[in-house]
Amino acid sequence: MPAAHSASPLVRIDYPHIARREMLAFLPPDCLRVLDVGCNTGAFGEAVKTARPGTEVWGVEPDAGAAERAGQHLDRVLQGYFDPTLPLPEAHFHAIVFNDVLEHMPDPWAALNHAAPLLAPGGVVLASLPNLLHLDTIWPLLHDRDFRYERCGVRDRTHLRFFTRTSAMRMFDECGYEVLSVQGINEQWYTPSIKRRLAFRLFGRQLEETKYVQFAFVARPAPQRLAS
Repeated sequence: MPAAHSASPLVRIDYPHIARREMLAFLPPDCLRVLDVGCNTGAFGEAVKTARPGTEVWGVEPDAGAAERAGQHLDRVLQGYFDPTLPLPEAHFHAIVFNDVLEHMPDPWAALNHAAPLLAPGGVVLASLPNLLHLDTIWPLLHDRDFRYERCGVRDRTHLRFFTRTSAMRMFDECGYEVLSVQGINEQWYTPSIKRRLAFRLFGRQLEETKYVQFAFVARPAPQRLAS
C-alpha cells in the first residue's frame, strides 16, 4: 500500500492481505525490530512474527482502515505518511521494509533518506521493486507500442515511479546506500509459446532480467554516509 507524503493516488486500491513470504528470507538473521512501511493490513509483519517469534514489528500505513486492521497483527502501527512528522525512534530498527511501496511515492529518494537515521547500527533497508523490464511489460511496448495500466502488478495504475534493476541501484547509490544484494523474485516468463522458449534458449543471458516481476534489494547506509 502506498505510504508517501503529499498527494495520494486518486483511486484507492484495496490490496489483499498477502504476506509476501518470499521477502522473509532477506531479513537479517539477527533482526529483532522491523519497520514495515506501507504495511497495508499487516500481513507481512504477521508473517515475520510467526516465522521469528519475539520480533518487534512496527507499521506505517496512510489508509485508516488498513492501519486499523494492521494494528491487530503488529506491535505498533502509525497511521500516516512516511515522513519526519511521524514519531518514529532513531537508531531503532534492524530492518526497514518497503514491499512494493517506493514506486507509489512522489519522492522515493526522500523516503530512503528519511529511513537511514531510523536504522540501528548495522541495520538494513529491504525493498521489493517492480521490474519495468519484465517481459509482460516490454513485449506490449515493443510489439503493440502500448503501455496499458492495470489494477495491480508492474503497471499498477497508482504507480508514480518505475524502475529497472539498474535505475533502482542508482537510486540507492544517490541516497548514500551500498547495495548488499539484489535478487530477482517471482519469476514469471514461461508460456507454451515455442517462440518465447526458443528466444530464452538462444538469448538467455540477455533476457535474464526480463523473467522477474520484481527485484529484492538489501541495502545499508554506506560508510561515508554514516561518517557525515
